[in-house]
Amino acid sequence: MIKKKLKKKDNIINFPTKLSSIEKEIEGIVFAAAEPLDLETIEEKISKKTDVLKTLNKLKSEYSDRGINLVCISKKWSFRTSPNLSKLMSQEKTVEKKLSRAAIETLAIIVYHQPVTRSEIEEIRGVAFGTNTLEILMELNWVKPGGRKDVPGKPIQYITTEDFLSHFNLQKLSDLPTVDELGAAGLIDNTNIDSAIFGTGKFYKEKQDGKKEDIYSNIDEMLSSTLESEEGN
Repeated sequence: MIKKKLKKKDNIINFPTKLSSIEKEIEGIVFAAAEPLDLETIEEKISKKTDVLKTLNKLKSEYSDRGINLVCISKKWSFRTSPNLSKLMSQEKTVEKKLSRAAIETLAIIVYHQPVTRSEIEEIRGVAFGTNTLEILMELNWVKPGGRKDVPGKPIQYITTEDFLSHFNLQKLSDLPTVDELGAAGLIDNTNIDSAIFGTGKFYKEKQDGKKEDIYSNIDEMLSSTLESEEGN
């Protein structure tokens, strides 16, 4: 008797093997779990005894080419999105946060005193830096290192960037309000300021050192209002 060889057609679709009721139970238990499950936990939940590990390995094979995979990590089983689809599941979200008062004051000082060192900023503000105050301005790319001051210790000096000008819609630093303009707008009391040294790191007359904070609080209000108006647009 001659046996005929059956030709396998390429267009035949192989559907997944039909699952038994207990296999469906295990599949559902692992799928619905809020966290990965070990074998003992799964065995406690199913309606009758079976080889749970064998079933899990069968399901793992069934799901290996799907959008979700059954994985075992540290002897615990769970369903995970296929690694090939991880990029589709990622989400980027922009969180807007207002600058702290300290950051705005620091920015105002750098704007009008650049190049200025960290210690000079602290001296002008009258208080030490808070956590990451200067670093936040650098992350925004409004402030950057601008060389080192030629004094003992060679401290880093800080200056504003082109992104700072762009954000505040300025063509150049000279477009910033002058001391006289700030005084005329009522933002500062220019009777306490020597305009000849404005922006050189000596913002105040020596005899008016006690009034530093009042002057800068007004300047930081000016920058704050600019930021708020942009957020409203």
